[in-house]
Amino acid sequence: MDLFDFGLKEPVNTVSPLADRMRPSSLDEYVGQSHLVGAKGLLRMAVRRGERFSMIFWGPPGCGKTTLARIIAQETDAHFETFSAVLSGVKEIRAVIDRAQARQRSSRGATVLFVDEIHRFNKSQQDAFLPHVESGLITLIGATTENPSFEIIAPLLSRLRVLVLHPHSETELGTIVVRALEDSNRGLGGRGLSLDSDALAHLIDSADCDARTVLNNLEIAASLAETEGGQPKRITLESAEKAVQRKALRYDKSGEEHYNLISALHKSLRGSDPDAALYWLGRMLEAGEDPLYIARRMVRFASEDVGLADPNALTLTLTAMEAYRFVGSPEGDLALAQAAVYLAVAPKSNALYRGFGEVNDVIHRTGSLPVPMHLRNAPTSLMKKLGYGTGYKYAHDYPEALIDQDHLPDSIKDHTFYHPGDQGREKLIKEKMALWKAFRDRQTLK
Repeated sequence: MDLFDFGLKEPVNTVSPLADRMRPSSLDEYVGQSHLVGAKGLLRMAVRRGERFSMIFWGPPGCGKTTLARIIAQETDAHFETFSAVLSGVKEIRAVIDRAQARQRSSRGATVLFVDEIHRFNKSQQDAFLPHVESGLITLIGATTENPSFEIIAPLLSRLRVLVLHPHSETELGTIVVRALEDSNRGLGGRGLSLDSDALAHLIDSADCDARTVLNNLEIAASLAETEGGQPKRITLESAEKAVQRKALRYDKSGEEHYNLISALHKSLRGSDPDAALYWLGRMLEAGEDPLYIARRMVRFASEDVGLADPNALTLTLTAMEAYRFVGSPEGDLALAQAAVYLAVAPKSNALYRGFGEVNDVIHRTGSLPVPMHLRNAPTSLMKKLGYGTGYKYAHDYPEALIDQDHLPDSIKDHTFYHPGDQGREKLIKEKMALWKAFRDRQTLK
């Protein structure tokens, strides 16, 4: 069941959970998804015109998929039918269709059918919707946490508009929490509760972008808050930690601790210490660091500190980043751990990093040196007459594709930027470059 799954026209149940009571009842109350419900959002503009269309909401848990469906039904004067794909089958679908047909015959309005976890329906169950979506008997709104292109049959998907719902931001979760604290009708207002800033931060960090979770934890933290003289006291960090059963780690995503931890991870990788690398990776993930930020730093490390000593390091690290994007947390965390250990135990070389740095220094010092004539492109007859491309040696025309030819500007033609080391793959590269140099030296002596 979604965070905002409720009957909008029913009175508030004062004994229901806080997350249930605080569900918004209109687009104006809805928090988040501004790309859909903002002033110029697709859904707000459609609702304003009284229009409905079949769609799929694709987004993470707790982002308000069911609520949005209910609001659409209410604000376009449609009857709302809902069931879960986990508990329902073709029999239940037929019953809903029968009710929609009866409603249509008696002119009692249109039907919005909301199917939670629609990706769990098999092909025959999804097929059952097709003629009724096509005829407009029902407006189908599905909700899924899975990629619809993989889980929904093509004929049905072609009749639905896929709308992506984003995870709640920290600011949006903060708005939801403050609203719950201040609302004296549905929320915790009137109880004299205050919330410490570090407790708020911990509740938000622990919610993993899920509005339902943050409200559930807020309610528990409120009940744990100490009282004095029968009056509720403030919700402290200790109360928040007890509520979510997780200790708040000292961390500031934009402050010193952020840089201390990423530095510790980077230096552990460089020092070939897989145990420390796993520890600092775990610390950052547990504290709420953006996993893709960590992945980006490891991608940089793969080129800067491993380089061509192990070319597979960059490939594996990029693959780990894509794996995280595909499955998210917590499953994707293991892909990042795999990359961290690989980088830690890989042979190390900063020759590529130093070489490219030297290239930039030379460019800044010498400016725009002209391209040697034999390396220039000659697409026109005039350019050929001017000597463009003259004297160029096509490597494949020579034994072993080895040629005695300069490829740098004349003033720096003898400069060496890349000095491979003796670690891993670079040892072979170093040997090959030595052979090439010996060949060129022999050709010069002839």
